[in-house]
Amino acid sequence: MINANRQVWALLGHATLTQLITFVLRPATTYRALELGVPASWLGVLSGSFALVPLVLALPAGHIVDRLGERRVMFAGSLLMCAAGTVLLALGHTVPGLVAGSVVLGTAHLGAIVGQQALVANSTTTSRMDSAFGYYTFAASLGQAAGPLMIVAFGGTQAIPDTTPIFQAGIVVAIALFALTFAIESTRTERGPATTENVGVRQLLRLPGLAGALLTACAVLAAVDISLVYLPALGAERGIASSLIGTLLVLRAASSMASRFFLGRLSEAIGRRRLLILSIFGAAAGITVAAAPVPVWLLLLAVTVAGFGLGVGQPLTMSWLAESAPPGARGRAMSLRLTGNRAGQVIIPGAIGMVAAGLGAAGVLWVTAAGLALTGVLARNLPVNRP
Repeated sequence: MINANRQVWALLGHATLTQLITFVLRPATTYRALELGVPASWLGVLSGSFALVPLVLALPAGHIVDRLGERRVMFAGSLLMCAAGTVLLALGHTVPGLVAGSVVLGTAHLGAIVGQQALVANSTTTSRMDSAFGYYTFAASLGQAAGPLMIVAFGGTQAIPDTTPIFQAGIVVAIALFALTFAIESTRTERGPATTENVGVRQLLRLPGLAGALLTACAVLAAVDISLVYLPALGAERGIASSLIGTLLVLRAASSMASRFFLGRLSEAIGRRRLLILSIFGAAAGITVAAAPVPVWLLLLAVTVAGFGLGVGQPLTMSWLAESAPPGARGRAMSLRLTGNRAGQVIIPGAIGMVAAGLGAAGVLWVTAAGLALTGVLARNLPVNRP
């Protein structure tokens, strides 16, 4: 029998530590590359090596989760987290070593989060799905916020910090993550009419609302990435102090965490589909105003509204997918979402950049807002899985 409270806290801790390690080791890898004299133009290759494996292995990983259970895949992901830190520490004095470490880290991250998301989907009742994914993504956001603080704590105050203690700290946290996996038990779901083992991508995409949820998740995540890149660019163009831009990014992240923490209550109060649509339009409006030449107080308000709206999209689409997919195929549904997100992170920012070429950072943000608004319109066609 699974101890429900232990399972929940172990899962949330696993999500937090997974993101913490990732958001420590990835920037530390970039710093080590700069220390080795790698040109800035080549840093994209290093970043891409992290995302390459998830694009290729996401769907097979989801199938393995459905066949073998969530814990085994999370166990493998946690073990690979330890391996990633070790590779970076032992071989990070060379560029091939950094690339190898990034590939292992990307594989580890994939295994951990696919297992985590499938565990949330398979261990939560329909009425609690929104709350569960809200708390899960809140825990992940907490780890993403804590990761950079470890760089400050262990890296010193130099422009390019000493990365060796950062890699060592990452290994220590990865060992804790590995140990935490033993507190997690896989769910025992009913496989349905003996056919879920053979459910493929085409069958999943035919499920009502699943393709729309994938598109929505992809557009929202791309908007998050674009805002992270182009808000600083907007500040540079308009002479806005970097401290204010940093405050804006913190506000965006904090408001996203707030929306995720209260997601279940919000969904119950106004309905899932209505909440999703309002959050997308709110994010679009916030980004539109933020890109305009407005007073500081309005800029702060606009970014807070945008962050709140962007924080809703990911957990809501997770719960939508979890309910749309058969119980024995939820790992594949979550991995399909991950594949779409990674592809969107590669394609959408570049496409928007080309469309808005010559318009500057504000133009890119306005086109992004228009894309979100269109996504909100399309989201009206999503089916209502529950009241």
